[in-house]
Amino acid sequence: MKSLLALPLTLLLHGQLALLGLISLSWNAIAMLLYPVLPRPRGRAVGRAGIAYGYRLFWAIARCSGMLRIDNRVLDTLRDEPGLIVVANHPSMIDALALVARLPRSACIMKAQLMRNLFLGAGARLARYIRNDSPRSMVRLAIEDLRAGGQLVIFPEGTRTTKYPVNPFRPGVTLIAKLANAPIQTVFIDTDSPYLGKGWPIWRLPPLPIVFTLRLGERFAPSPDADALLRQLEDYFAANVKPPASRKP
Repeated sequence: MKSLLALPLTLLLHGQLALLGLISLSWNAIAMLLYPVLPRPRGRAVGRAGIAYGYRLFWAIARCSGMLRIDNRVLDTLRDEPGLIVVANHPSMIDALALVARLPRSACIMKAQLMRNLFLGAGARLARYIRNDSPRSMVRLAIEDLRAGGQLVIFPEGTRTTKYPVNPFRPGVTLIAKLANAPIQTVFIDTDSPYLGKGWPIWRLPPLPIVFTLRLGERFAPSPDADALLRQLEDYFAANVKPPASRKP
């Protein structure tokens, strides 16, 4: 009986994910046409704004279902600030959507293979998102983007959190901050849902509702000692990430 009652909720949740896929596919089709005709600066601005507003549309529709709730309005104070690095913890697969939706001038650092992804590739290329296949090239492109007035969204854990409170931070973010002379704004993503965390199957219904709340943390100035600043950042996140509530599916 319980499984029968859960079926409509499962279909509704998967329907929302299908909607996200449809939004992404639609924008990628448009981005594929715009990429060869728009000048690079204009394409970057249009591409990033298109991704941001597509994700905002998804969150607005998902909120109406009552199953997915997000409060990311604190990011609105950052949206027009140029040359800013935004770093966050990484509890789930949709964390980037929560950040980018409110930061329309931001770029993400992406796995190189995702640049060929049907749902993400064309839009990411138009927005001039940054590939991570070459560390040297990644750092150079990130610095150029920040100096041109962009923002950079980075998850220093490198992958979704597998061990509370955070995975060990990977080098790169504080080096980019140092070379670009860019401040680092910390953001905490709080959720008590395991859905789309590491190891949670996408088809398995989680405890409902799924709630994400974002809060701003401290801002760190770039430091000549990038390694020391990285350790400071990791310690700061480890001390301030909220423990997940104990909810059973």
